Amino acid sequence: MKKIIIILILINLFPSGYSQLLKGIIIDKSNNARISFATVYINGTYIGTYSDKNGNFELDISKYSSMPLTVSALGYNRETLVDFVKDKPLVIYLTPKVFELKEVVINSREQSRQRKGRLLIFREEFLGKTDNGQNCEILNEQDINFSYDEKTDTLKAFSANPLIIINMRLGYKIIYYLEKFVSCKRGQYFSYDGSVIFNKDSIADGSQKQNIERRRRYAYLGSRMHFLRELWNNNLKASGFSIINMLDESLDYKMLVTKKDGPEKFLYYPEKIGIGYYSRDPSSYIVFKKGKVFFDANGYFDPDGISWEGQMSRQRLGDLLPYEYNSN
Repeated sequence: MKKIIIILILINLFPSGYSQLLKGIIIDKSNNARISFATVYINGTYIGTYSDKNGNFELDISKYSSMPLTVSALGYNRETLVDFVKDKPLVIYLTPKVFELKEVVINSREQSRQRKGRLLIFREEFLGKTDNGQNCEILNEQDINFSYDEKTDTLKAFSANPLIIINMRLGYKIIYYLEKFVSCKRGQYFSYDGSVIFNKDSIADGSQKQNIERRRRYAYLGSRMHFLRELWNNNLKASGFSIINMLDESLDYKMLVTKKDGPEKFLYYPEKIGIGYYSRDPSSYIVFKKGKVFFDANGYFDPDGISWEGQMSRQRLGDLLPYEYNSN
């Protein structure tokens, strides 16, 4: 029954009727069975659909043709397609997800006090400690399972079902497919990974809507999305951003952005760079994990290409905005 409810929520997220369609079919890699109700979407946007009972789907990706396509389904590992042919039907294989049950502490056997403490850590690290993060509600917290290693003081979390989150301050309903959550207090290490689908919540009306828009803009200013959009437009200085290298030398657009044939742009610098917002002193840093890193006008970037440190790294799910957000 719970699985049916989750699927119905996912179905209601997406409007019907598309103009330019990407078509395909979702198949179980282990037995070649068609996968119904798989979610096909552009991570971080409102754009998504689901496969029918025969595993077929159609999705308009015209606004986000440069971004990866993500496919998630209950009981399967996420699949992300970066380079794919857009004018031919896709055949996408999903691999069944295997949980290491020996590492998982089952909810019903956990002491109530232990679980409350672990949920508190999860909420603060995953949603964030800002007002936006603290005012998010995870509707299906009971689906979150934890494992804890006393020797390393490491907490891990997973959920077989997508997390359904209401961000009351920013006015969004969010579906989040959690792939990884690791928090090590002793080593001061934290990492999480997953994919998100946004849905506009219907609570925004009148003066409440004005307050929500004001909070969204406040979350946007100085964020990673704001920085990358202004960098794309070569508008860093006017928007309050400054960039320096580790020798305290100022950097500009021409030193950071390269282009290939066509409209695509790539971010590159041979070392770590610092970012200041209305200050030359950096409050955030970019560490390059590989060479040229793709980014686009929406603020999307290749997540495998760079990592963030400082202020921008502390922006968690509670402060996240969809790529459709328009600051104007």
